[in-house]
Amino acid sequence: MSDESVILEESAPLDLRLSEAELAATREHVTAFVESVVEDAGADGAVLGLSGGIDSTLTAHLAVEALGTERVHGLVMPSDVNTADNMSDAERVARDLGIDYDVIDIGPIFDALVEAFPEEDAGERIDTDPLRTAAGNVRVRIRGVLNYFVANAENRIVLGTGNRSEALTGYFTKYGDQAVDCNPIGNLYKQQVRQLAAHVGVDDDLVTKTPSAEMWIGQTDEAEMGLGYDTLDAILALHVDGPLSKSATVRQLDVTPEQVDRVVDLYERSAHKRAMPPAPDPLYR
Repeated sequence: MSDESVILEESAPLDLRLSEAELAATREHVTAFVESVVEDAGADGAVLGLSGGIDSTLTAHLAVEALGTERVHGLVMPSDVNTADNMSDAERVARDLGIDYDVIDIGPIFDALVEAFPEEDAGERIDTDPLRTAAGNVRVRIRGVLNYFVANAENRIVLGTGNRSEALTGYFTKYGDQAVDCNPIGNLYKQQVRQLAAHVGVDDDLVTKTPSAEMWIGQTDEAEMGLGYDTLDAILALHVDGPLSKSATVRQLDVTPEQVDRVVDLYERSAHKRAMPPAPDPLYR
């Protein structure tokens, strides 16, 4: 990709891009990691969900590089809130990579769960808060169950597609898209995901695509989080992961105190998602 502006916008507060040497090393490191996880598990390969977004696309590319086409199985799992374009992109990725993939409509499974919900009018209120969020999480968890259904049946592991920006802000569904065996790109900020994707040859339109978990119609990642990924990445890198104070982060990045507070709030409120479920301290040792 020749136009670097598609990876780093002019307004980005911080350049987190890797050097060419770092990109090559990261690519090798991730593929070796995938290969070792599969080998250590005694598995025959890997399964991953394909959404048409940049994270699953990059993960699929790296998985094929690590394991070969025959050992990677993609699942495209649309519902009534997914756009046809995204699902078409997901299938395009699988075809371009030459991997086996299946399209599984999760609509009937979702409808069955809604019908089982105790409140009789749940189906009529599914697009209103808080049911909308709950329903979105159900769709994500259905995909997680299907990933493991296929993986267990084929002696494969499940590859997660989450990145570091999502992990630190809790932008994932507990026991849903993070119900996985490993996260190959879990150490990369979103800016670096875009850069590595371009580096490995992902199509430009997928690299620049507006990120959306498509948990409901019209949903986008950045609108839900309240700030753009470049700003989010910068605050995470310097303040949450890094040593700078709130005031220093505001000065260094030319962001607002409210933006820093928003990121810190996302990080702190999602701590439970990054930890094992708690249990009481043992009474006896």
